[in-house]
Amino acid sequence: MKRAAIIVIDSMGIGAIEDACEYGDDLSCNTLCNLAKKEGGLNVPNFEKLGLGNIKDIQGVKKTDTPTAKYGIMKMKSKGKDTTTGHWEIAGLVLKNPFRTYKEFPPEIIDEFIKQTGCKGILGNIPASGTKIIEDLHDEHKKTKFPIIYTSADSVFQIAVDIDIIPLDTLYDWCKIARKILDDGAWGVSRVIARPYQIIDGKPTRIGKFRHDYSVPPPEPTLLNKVQDANKTVLSIGKIKDIFVNSGVSEAIPTGSNKEGLEATLKSLKEKKWDLIFTNLVDTDMLFGHRRDSKGYKEAIEQIDCYLKDILDVLDEDDLLIITADHGCDPTFRGTDHTREMVPILVYNKNLQGENIGTLPSFTYVSDIVQKWLEIV
Repeated sequence: MKRAAIIVIDSMGIGAIEDACEYGDDLSCNTLCNLAKKEGGLNVPNFEKLGLGNIKDIQGVKKTDTPTAKYGIMKMKSKGKDTTTGHWEIAGLVLKNPFRTYKEFPPEIIDEFIKQTGCKGILGNIPASGTKIIEDLHDEHKKTKFPIIYTSADSVFQIAVDIDIIPLDTLYDWCKIARKILDDGAWGVSRVIARPYQIIDGKPTRIGKFRHDYSVPPPEPTLLNKVQDANKTVLSIGKIKDIFVNSGVSEAIPTGSNKEGLEATLKSLKEKKWDLIFTNLVDTDMLFGHRRDSKGYKEAIEQIDCYLKDILDVLDEDDLLIITADHGCDPTFRGTDHTREMVPILVYNKNLQGENIGTLPSFTYVSDIVQKWLEIV
């Protein structure tokens, strides 16, 4: 039985798309190459063997004459630079119209949110770094018990609360109410995100394992639905389930860190139970890209590389592994938002010959090759 696994290293872009300036970026954005240069190079021997260093000049990553994977670059065809858009296109769905972004949410949204939740008021309603806004507004949040609402250059409605003040279940209920308000009003917001935090060592600290995303459902069937329609199974690891609103997901494993996601992926590959495993590794984006922490980002990539050897060792000739990303978040660039970038792609199977597949016009390449591999087209 043939199986496939897709691992998305969240935000690991590899160079600006030509239209990056239209998204507030510029052509200097290059998450992978820029962070490698700033941090004195990457130590990723397993990525190196696959051919990562053959894609572009990445400091510390050697080129190889005998790559074990097909390697190349994919451009995003959809309009946007957010998680949902990137993952949907990987799964075969190209968005013609981008999700809407806001510098602040209008009174029609906020007033209705306050009315329906009974929260009596909100704090924030500005574009902000999630770590900074909870530090800035925690004292007022503690005093008023009002939720902290913020957005970014991406299409997100984020709600942060100290879960020692506001129960986690209440936060989730408020997010569900926000999702319904935004959908009923056709406001075009991609995700409502629950951002729980606690005071740890005297500092407001986000609790990643309790984060939850409430996305709009895909408007058309995706790769996940097609796999299920062929009487095959799909395992979601990380936030994949949230991104696709559980559509096409047979079973889901939530994760609180890249380490958990990598271990779940390795275990699931060993079980040889699933036809498609779809994993998102979020730390590169959430913990390091948005916080402009190039050192942490480098260490996260090197951690993935350490697991990669074991992952490759459990694969047999029936297994196809694809490693890619969904957008950029260059930690050397200004601001704290995603960057409009191309992404690397590595395609591995024991019997495939390593080669350069060049620059591909869309992320849908992934969906196409998985469908062919699983023989559902």
